[in-house]
Amino acid sequence: MAVVVSLINMKGGVGKTTLTFNLAWYSAWKANLRVLAIDLDPQANLSQYFMGAEKYVEYLDSDKNTVVEIFEQFSAPKQIKGAPAPLDPKSVIHRLRRWSDGSLLDLVPSRLELAWTLKNPTEKAHLLPQFLAGVIDSYDLVLIDCAPTESILTTAAYRSSRYVAVPVKPEFLATIGLPLLARSLNEYRIMHQNQALEMAGIIFNDMRRSGTPPEQRKAVADVTELAKAHGWPVFDTVAYHSDSYPSGSRQSSPIFLTDNARNYVIGEFAAVADKFLKSVGVQK
Repeated sequence: MAVVVSLINMKGGVGKTTLTFNLAWYSAWKANLRVLAIDLDPQANLSQYFMGAEKYVEYLDSDKNTVVEIFEQFSAPKQIKGAPAPLDPKSVIHRLRRWSDGSLLDLVPSRLELAWTLKNPTEKAHLLPQFLAGVIDSYDLVLIDCAPTESILTTAAYRSSRYVAVPVKPEFLATIGLPLLARSLNEYRIMHQNQALEMAGIIFNDMRRSGTPPEQRKAVADVTELAKAHGWPVFDTVAYHSDSYPSGSRQSSPIFLTDNARNYVIGEFAAVADKFLKSVGVQK
């Protein structure tokens, strides 16, 4: 059964989607795992990273299912459709890549209409773990890319997950979203004491490798202090800044396939990915 991990930070612009994208690719291609990535953000950046802008638009134009259908499958039926029918979990999954050794990379895409789910959230948080229950045996790892807000989507991610990982960009106000996340997690745990939901750790990314600015050093110190107060681990590996990450996103390529990516950048990310996989128990 797959380990499910939500990548979340209540602050936006922290590199969460880029990290999720590269972790998914690394876990499938380099670690030989069966990986499912779920885009749980109405902005659908992860879907566009994986599919490329043109293919993503083609996917939407073909009217194929997205994560929206998971949450809206029991919405009020239209006359021509009649009563709602059970959703086929496989109809929501887009196959990205399959390797001869059995490892694979799949995606549950998102679309902007997911924002409508937030306007009518009643009794929907259970639908994501219900969907995963139908496909969980087909994967080793599920990564959920969460929106940077507290909403029904956050609750759905928590209900689906065994671990939470928190990407952090060391910058001014880097800690601003962490107290809200801590409160959100604590409230959820109190209300769901029969579920084990653990913090995998804080993952710093986009930090300057050399000549680290004082502001970044202070942000690292502040985040580390706050993490210690909450008992959260902090990764000792860092995905340092590199222009190859945005270049890879534009190419829909992970860092280890991005044109002109330096070997040391690839090695740094591999160290982060290996640490991540060990922290969630997928690798020893």
